[in-house]
Amino acid sequence: MTSYDAVLSDLDGVLRQFDHVAQADIEARYGLPLMKTAFAPERILPATLGQITEAQWVESVALALGGDERARQAVAEFAEVSFWVDEEVRALLAKAQERVPLVLLTNAMDTLEEHLDRLGLTYFADAVVSSARVGLAKPDPRIYELAAQVAGVAPSRCLFIDDRLENVEAARALGMIGIHFTEAGDLARALSL
Repeated sequence: MTSYDAVLSDLDGVLRQFDHVAQADIEARYGLPLMKTAFAPERILPATLGQITEAQWVESVALALGGDERARQAVAEFAEVSFWVDEEVRALLAKAQERVPLVLLTNAMDTLEEHLDRLGLTYFADAVVSSARVGLAKPDPRIYELAAQVAGVAPSRCLFIDDRLENVEAARALGMIGIHFTEAGDLARALSL
């Protein structure tokens, strides 16, 4: 018998990976602090809470970088950096899903459904809890509680995996089994609990 009855998995940095080399290259070519600017809380939070669209977020980043044509071009390239599914993680989550519900719990923007479709993940999980759709973002405890409810289990019976330690700690505070993801092996070990 496992010590969990549902798996709640983050998307970005766990199941979906981005080309960080390309992101660094764009920053270097343009000499602009794209990562720091794009993911500053005052810009990213409204987008992940569904208060603004991804297009509005992109515009806010460009404006924060000066708003000129060069800044807009850099941000456009940055926003289009390629991403893909980590197939090892997909296989591990699919194996867990044979026994328990799988819910993707992600801080995402209004384009999440389009991105899941591009990745071939539209019907992969039993459910998706998107911050942009529910107006709550990790590490707010309410989004974890909502995901557990969607999975149909108590928070204490959830295994939660995320690449951001603060999100893992918030899950643990609710009694979830929290796994800090750094590589697929972390997930493989956790799923064998």
